[in-house]
Amino acid sequence: MTRHEEQDDAGRQSGRRSGVLKAAGLTLAAALVVGIGTAGWAYWHLNDNIKSVDIDNALGDNRPAMAVTAPSPSGSASASPLPTEAVNILVLGSDSRSGEENQALGGGDSSGARSDTAMVVHIDAGRTTATVVSIPRDTLVTRPSCPLSDGGSTAVAYGVMFNTAYSVGGPVCAVKTVESITDVRMDHYIEVDFSGFAKLVDALGGVTVTTDEDIDDDDSHLHLAAGTHHLDGTRALALARTRHGIGDGSDLGRIGLQQTLVKALLEQIASTDLLTSPTELYTVADAVTGSLTTDTGLDSLAALMELGQSLKGLSAAHLRTVTMPVVAAPSDPNRVVAREPAASELWASLR
Repeated sequence: MTRHEEQDDAGRQSGRRSGVLKAAGLTLAAALVVGIGTAGWAYWHLNDNIKSVDIDNALGDNRPAMAVTAPSPSGSASASPLPTEAVNILVLGSDSRSGEENQALGGGDSSGARSDTAMVVHIDAGRTTATVVSIPRDTLVTRPSCPLSDGGSTAVAYGVMFNTAYSVGGPVCAVKTVESITDVRMDHYIEVDFSGFAKLVDALGGVTVTTDEDIDDDDSHLHLAAGTHHLDGTRALALARTRHGIGDGSDLGRIGLQQTLVKALLEQIASTDLLTSPTELYTVADAVTGSLTTDTGLDSLAALMELGQSLKGLSAAHLRTVTMPVVAAPSDPNRVVAREPAASELWASLR
């Protein structure tokens, strides 16, 4: 087995955890809405927390075709049916390194924000099966010209890292770049801010993780001996940012750590009976909604609740999870490129 085949296997295992988090996390969001829905001010505040970007308007019609939705059988629709059509969601974890708060959380001195985690979540028609594909941030791609909010546009760039799309053009360019390399239309966009993630961990009372090796990373400010540790939000965020202190320092290694962390977070959520404490419920809901940026189709508690409820039939056993097939880039052994034809065949299976 080659080094990259081993990394693909690790990516599939990590991706499985991310799929579980996605399904359960959205269901949690639905539960949170039900729990606080009768409190008018709280509902308004949490709804107002969610930031959004009008991606459809920005990108216009020059995009991959939307999936054709079959009509519901006659007489089968209820008064308020949940959606059942296939849907593709680009999920990004964004990491802002600017500002005093982020620097205090180990963000360093660089400015702006970048996408350190990227997953294409494809939910099949019926919403009982799904595929989660992780895209390594170090993948070299052709970044298309992207529209900017001031009316201008970015230039086409060749052989640049995938995560530069977010850096130069935000969510709109991230979506356009993903659609360009996959030819799969992204129906929705969800971005989770890492600093908000740290607040969520603290709201849940921390998370417990087990590491197989020592972590010694001055860049992320994290130093942990191999073993089991209970982490607060600051150290959990440092773990999500760690790459230089483990393995070969590759992005694939960091993906593995991040998925260990989200599994621990999911377990913490499952073990916390939030519905028995309105105060704790509100604190967690505030942290969740405060960390989200979505497209305009998901920018309300009602829309997120509907999405979460539509996934109630999706279990971990019916999640197919992979990392986009990659090989070392000929131009730079520290970067990767899509491995063909495997990558194109994977994306074709999601259309």
